[in-house]
Amino acid sequence: MSHNFHSSILRAYDIRGIYDQTLFNKDAFFVGKSFGSFLEKNKQKKIVVACDGRVSSPALKEQLIKGLVESGMHVIDVGLGPTPMLYFAVHHLACDAGIMVTGSHNPGHHNGFKMMLLKRPFFGDDILGLAKIAKSGKFAKSDEGRVKKQDIQDDYVNRVLSDCLLAKSESHLLDEIDEFNPRKKLKIAWDAGNGAAGEVMKQISKRIFAEHFLLFEEIDGTFPNHHPDPTVPANLQDLIKTVREESCDLGIAFDGDGDRIGVVDDEGEILWGDQLLVFFAREILAERPGATIIADVKASNVLFDEVKKAGGVPLMWKTGHSLVKAKMKETKAPLAGEMSGHIFFADKYYGFDDALYAAIRIINIVEQSEVSLSTLRKALPQTFSTPEIRIECSEERKFQIVNELKASLKKNGVIFNDVDGIRATEESGWWLIRASNTQSVLVARAESNSEKGLAELKNNLKKQLESCKVTLPTELQ
Repeated sequence: MSHNFHSSILRAYDIRGIYDQTLFNKDAFFVGKSFGSFLEKNKQKKIVVACDGRVSSPALKEQLIKGLVESGMHVIDVGLGPTPMLYFAVHHLACDAGIMVTGSHNPGHHNGFKMMLLKRPFFGDDILGLAKIAKSGKFAKSDEGRVKKQDIQDDYVNRVLSDCLLAKSESHLLDEIDEFNPRKKLKIAWDAGNGAAGEVMKQISKRIFAEHFLLFEEIDGTFPNHHPDPTVPANLQDLIKTVREESCDLGIAFDGDGDRIGVVDDEGEILWGDQLLVFFAREILAERPGATIIADVKASNVLFDEVKKAGGVPLMWKTGHSLVKAKMKETKAPLAGEMSGHIFFADKYYGFDDALYAAIRIINIVEQSEVSLSTLRKALPQTFSTPEIRIECSEERKFQIVNELKASLKKNGVIFNDVDGIRATEESGWWLIRASNTQSVLVARAESNSEKGLAELKNNLKKQLESCKVTLPTELQ
């Protein structure tokens, strides 16, 4: 029996769609059969499965497991939790692969599947390969398939906390009196946005010597309080309010499946992904001088300059968590990150994007620093930049536009980096235009050292897009 997936759900890094419109329970079953057939062909049998807290996730997970078992897989169901817990389980349980049922940071009626192999990411042509297997109907079939449930949340919490300078031992949890005397008692606000990281966030906070303020830790796939995407300032307003009202040292937020982090400093100002990377890079490079630090093309020049100053080798790379993970393996980089809040530690950790682990590392930095997080932020060179500007554009046209712009820039002698779209360098700064790998949009951004320079860059970017007959968003009109 063959199966065709809706073409819109096959994305560059995962499978993702709207539940009961483009993504159905039947798709989950055939994702299981196709992925199981891929693994069986490579003599691999053991796989971990987990899901987030969306209303549709249990049904999708059930069908996914059914398809995997029919293909002869030995499935370990680790239940409900964040995506990094699934990644951890693959390593911790010595499995060959893992599949997470999650809609990530998308609205509650969306859902999908993130897949990984123990030794490498699974994306791009791999995902298209699953569609080919499903269409062919040539699936592995075996009576050896089985499934068992295993709770690994405590193991995951212990691993994340193992690198925390303020972690309590489990015995301390029973003590009435704190025997641990940290250099300073931090106040930390946390916001899970009712996403899948909520329960783990609660357990981790209990084990850290600090005063904690928890927001929306209850897992609720309808996201009743705010959308779980920490890159959108509107979604951080509850956290910012708590930080300011309670005089917290920092605030930490997670996306819907816990693989992306948002951070707010003690003044309630947002720290973006590239700013966090500066602080993480300095810490790592103090012990590993000369190491490669990777960031995506949307990151500020400040990051790349600060990595150099700290004795590291900055590397600008393509946007996309799977692409970044693959580049980390290739370059043996101990740290990488994206503006979207995906932070990848191969320093003391596994190299995958884990926002809960990143939270521990920023807490360590704040605890050890002689100055506040806001002071560290203010010490960074000041720049003026646009937010990420999204421009509606058809799937057929978006890559054509990027190629047209490349030809035009070459003709006019403009310096640009084309590792992922176009990042053009001008006297006043830089501007970026790239085709999204997950949506029918072009993504634009610009950065300068002055407000006047930023205006010039935006005007140049506007002219370039107008030459391609693109309908401009209000931010560029």
